[in-house]
Amino acid sequence: MTETLFQAFIWLALALLATLISIWFRISGALSEIIVGTVAQFIIGVFLAGFTLGVDHSWIKFLSSTGAILLTFLAGAELDPVVFKLKWREASVVGLASFVAPFLGCTAVAYYFLDWTLWASWLAGVALSTTSVAVVYAVMLELGLNNTAYGKTLLAACFVTDLGTVLALGLLFAPFTYKAVIFAGAGVGAFLLLPWLTPRFFARYGNRPSELEAKYLLMCLFGLGALATWAESEAVLPAYLVGMVLAGTVGKDHVLIRRLRTLIFGLLTPFYFIRAGSLVSLPALVSAPMVLVVLLVAKVLTKMVAVYPATKLFGNRKDEGMYTTLLMSTGLTFGSISALFGLSRGIIDQAQYSYLVAAVIASAVVPTIIANAMFLPRHLLTASATADAQEQPEQPEQLPESN
Repeated sequence: MTETLFQAFIWLALALLATLISIWFRISGALSEIIVGTVAQFIIGVFLAGFTLGVDHSWIKFLSSTGAILLTFLAGAELDPVVFKLKWREASVVGLASFVAPFLGCTAVAYYFLDWTLWASWLAGVALSTTSVAVVYAVMLELGLNNTAYGKTLLAACFVTDLGTVLALGLLFAPFTYKAVIFAGAGVGAFLLLPWLTPRFFARYGNRPSELEAKYLLMCLFGLGALATWAESEAVLPAYLVGMVLAGTVGKDHVLIRRLRTLIFGLLTPFYFIRAGSLVSLPALVSAPMVLVVLLVAKVLTKMVAVYPATKLFGNRKDEGMYTTLLMSTGLTFGSISALFGLSRGIIDQAQYSYLVAAVIASAVVPTIIANAMFLPRHLLTASATADAQEQPEQPEQLPESN
C-alpha cells in the first residue's frame, strides 16, 4: 500500500506541476499534462534507474481509462440538441472531411513513402484520421467556448470524425462476430431507454448528499464500456453516445456537471493525459525523427486541405476556420487505441507503433499550440464571458458591518 500511495503522490505532483505550467505559459492543461508526462518519463529513465511511473499498473490504467470515458461522456453531454439540429449539416460535412482526407492520404503516405505493408498502411490511415474529443473538449472548456454554438458544433464534428474512425477500424480489422451484434443491439436499447429513464429516476431519487446521480451515470458508463471491450470495440464510443442522448437532461443540470468536472479534472484526466505523454520514447524518436515528421505533416496537411474549405462553405470567418481546422487535426484517444490495436494483432511492429503513437500525441500538442497562439477567435471568448456572467446567480446584498 505504501508503494501505491507514493506513486499516487508522484502522479498528482506531476499533475499539479502541469497545472502551474499551463497557468504560467497560458496553454491548455491537457497539453501541459501530456508534455509533463513525456519529459518526466524521460528524466526518470535517465537519472532514476529502477524507478518508473508505473504506467502499466492496473490501478493507473483503470484511473486513466475512467478519465477518458468520463471526459468523453462530458463532451457528448455538452452537445446542445437544439444547436445540433440547426448545425447538423455543418458538423457532418466538417466531420466527414476531417476523417476521409487523412484516412486516405495518410494511408497513401505510409504505403508509398514509408514503404509499410498494405495493412500496416491502412492501420496508419485509421490511427491518423482521428480527432481527439478529449483534447478539443478540454480546450473548449478552459476557454469557455463549450458554451457557444461554435464550440458545440465543433464537438459534434469531432464525434462524426471519430465515428468514421471506429467504423473503419471495425470494418477493416475487427472480426464481425455475434459479440458485435449483441453490443450493437444492447447499445441501441440503452440509447433509447436512457433519455426516458434518467430524468424520471433523478426526479424521484436525486438531489441527495449520497450523489445518486454520479453513481447511476458511472454504472451505465462502466456497464456499456465493459460490453464494448467484450465486443472488441472501445469503451469511449458508448460513453460519447450516452453523453449525446443525455445532453437534453444531464447536460442541462449545471450543478451535476460541475460536480463531475471536479472529479474528472481534479483526479482522473491527469492520469489519462500524463500516461499518454509517458508512452512516448524520446530516444526512439531521436534515432529516426523523419518518420515522425512525415506522419505528423501528412496528418495535419490532409486535415487542412479538407477541413478549412469545408468550414468556409458555412460562412466561418478566417480565424474560426483555421482554429477549427487545427483543433480537428488533434489526435489522442482513438489514435492511440488504433495503434495499440494494430500492435496487439501483429498488423504493425513495435517501431511502427512508436512512430504512430508519437505522431498522434504530437498532433495533440503542435496544432493546438499554433491554434491558440495565432488563430484564437477572441470575439467568441468575449461572447462566452458575457454569457457566463449572465448565468451567474445574483449575489445577496452585503449588509454593513456593525461597530
